[in-house]
Amino acid sequence: MKNQHTKKTPIEKIVSPIQSFIKQEKAGGIVLGISVIVALFLANSSFADEYHHILEHKLGFQWDGATYFEYNLHHWINDGLMAVFFFVVGLELKREIVAGELSNPRKALLPIAAALGGMAVPAAIYLFLNPVGEVHSGWGIPMATDIAFALGVLYLLGNKIPLTLKVFLTALAIVDDLGAVLVIAFFYTSDISTGFLIAGVLILLAMYIGNKMGVRSVLFYAILGIGGVWTTFLLSGVHATIAAVLAAFTIPADVKIGEKLFSDKIQKYLEKFRNIDPDSSKPTLTNEQLHILEEIKESTVAVTPPLQRLEHAMHPMVTFIIIPIFALANAGVSLNIDMEHLFSTNVAIGVALGLLIGKVVGVVGFTWLLVKLKVAPFPEGMNLRNLFGLGLLASIGFTMSLFVTSLAFSHEEYQTQAKIGIFAASLVGGIAGYIVLNKSSKPKK
Repeated sequence: MKNQHTKKTPIEKIVSPIQSFIKQEKAGGIVLGISVIVALFLANSSFADEYHHILEHKLGFQWDGATYFEYNLHHWINDGLMAVFFFVVGLELKREIVAGELSNPRKALLPIAAALGGMAVPAAIYLFLNPVGEVHSGWGIPMATDIAFALGVLYLLGNKIPLTLKVFLTALAIVDDLGAVLVIAFFYTSDISTGFLIAGVLILLAMYIGNKMGVRSVLFYAILGIGGVWTTFLLSGVHATIAAVLAAFTIPADVKIGEKLFSDKIQKYLEKFRNIDPDSSKPTLTNEQLHILEEIKESTVAVTPPLQRLEHAMHPMVTFIIIPIFALANAGVSLNIDMEHLFSTNVAIGVALGLLIGKVVGVVGFTWLLVKLKVAPFPEGMNLRNLFGLGLLASIGFTMSLFVTSLAFSHEEYQTQAKIGIFAASLVGGIAGYIVLNKSSKPKK
């Protein structure tokens, strides 16, 4: 018989711990935190000039003497790589709407209300402190929650936290991301080219029709999504990340075969596989066995929605490559700041209070109000104390807040003030949220 146990190769011994780390829910938050620290170190070291200079390098394409898509590296990261991040956000959002926490209106009501409160109150606080002038446009910065950081902190608590709290925070953050996307689409987009926008919408329509006709090829959606929708939206003036979310909504979420049929087919394939040459000691397989494995692979693809297949494949790349690169490019702020200069406007204090106070008041207040009005009950295991802890974690605005900062302000001074506010609120909110949840929860037995 073939060997039942396979000894690990040297490369597997090296890769295996890395794979185990990647599979941990808190891993994304840890890698993101390390990226932030590295960016702050570079921006406050003797390498600061080189660090900023690299981000200003321009990249583009030349054809027949003309240059196209010539943007600096920082722009490519924020409009190119982050489009991939928003594509995955769109996939997650569609999955939640189709079959997740947002598919049941009654169950979805509380996290939706919490997200709305967590967007409205922070924006109101910021606008109260910055009612006029160029600084006024930063009201969208404290509206967002960083799902990677927030869930990373939550998962550090392990089994002390009921699953319902993790699900609630995830649903809240996804609705929050949708809110941020809508804010970017309607309030941080200007100088629209109607021709390119119409072309982008027509390509989106083609992707939607492909979905309805049963096209399940990922390559079909990739070519139209990147080569068509993303490019035309970028040229239209509408932020390219919006194209990524819209493209994600055209990805099929249905399956070719059901779970019961799949299970029956796999059982038959495995039985046939076992009965072919059962006593062989050869390390290779027969042609018939290879054919059976191919059938199993095709059945696995048929039972997996393209939406989930893409999300599963792209999530590690976004979590461990794209978001850390974004943090490296955007979190590098010089901390050698004159305090008087830092508070020359109310940007920093508006962002910090918007996140730290506004998120907590909005998330806790709106949720508590719906429970009190008996519109929806608390999820099992949730009470006011751990809801307060979740509100504090929601004040970690990091990735999305930094992204909106790059759209809201062209003035470097305002960007720096906003980033300091984001860092301060996220740090305090993360630590305070961990402490509150740690004290309010008991380990499961």
